[in-house]
Amino acid sequence: MIEISVDGEPVTGTEGQTVAAVLLAAGRLSWRTTRSGAPRGVFCGIGACFDCLLTVNGVPDVRACRRRATDGDEIHTQSRQENA
Repeated sequence: MIEISVDGEPVTGTEGQTVAAVLLAAGRLSWRTTRSGAPRGVFCGIGACFDCLLTVNGVPDVRACRRRATDGDEIHTQSRQENA
């Protein structure tokens, strides 16, 4: 088992899971918002659409479906307004 932090809250997952898989297993369906405030999470699941972007360990715009979660990761949700 691994533990990551999502906006300051601990979330557990299984080693080898992507960040998106850990979040989905924890019941989180979205973790980014568009300029209009619409929620976004996993859409394509293969890294083509950029809907699942979040900040990992201070690095913005990481595709959650492509990055494997590692113990101790600090994840922060994103808003399109923050990166405009």
